Amino acid sequence: MTTLLLYILHQITGFIADLGYWGIAICMAVESCNIPIPSEMIQPFGGYLVSTGHLGFWQAVLAGTAGGTLGSVISYYLGYYAMDSRLLFWVPQAKKYQLTNWFERYGESTAFLGRLIPGVRTFISLPAGAGHMNLPKFIIYTFLGSFLWSTFLTYVGYVLGENWEQIQVYFHRIDIAVAMVLVILIFYYLVHRKKALSR
Repeated sequence: MTTLLLYILHQITGFIADLGYWGIAICMAVESCNIPIPSEMIQPFGGYLVSTGHLGFWQAVLAGTAGGTLGSVISYYLGYYAMDSRLLFWVPQAKKYQLTNWFERYGESTAFLGRLIPGVRTFISLPAGAGHMNLPKFIIYTFLGSFLWSTFLTYVGYVLGENWEQIQVYFHRIDIAVAMVLVILIFYYLVHRKKALSR
């Protein structure tokens, strides 16, 4: 683990140790606002505190879920207003319409599943907002996805106990794998689009 990650880890664990459930909720909200604070550092430490008797399991899960949902709603509005403002003047209206239409059709599954994919979950709210996904549905599916994610990470931290930091190694590998898949998909899309335009 790099010096920067160790510093971030120290700050997060100290913050949560001091504030308990509020610390978990605030950190998860910040992470869901597209600020790179890994949830894999937040909820597992909460699970560790559950194993020591300092926190309750479901209270820690709900704190993370509430924070993640709140942060995602903030991120949703960032995407919503960015798409309607001059910040994205370079995006053709046709593309904006396609994005909106896509989220109208598949938004529920995207918001839900996106919250369960490392490397994707933090940023999925931006395109949901830009695509003007139905807000009540977005909140419901984001809450459900965040609940499952928080439950999983808290449980892992609870089981690992003092060794909760070991989860970082596995999720770092998953992040790399997800990034590689996304690069391949983007490359495929660009090649396919180029062929379509050349016809």
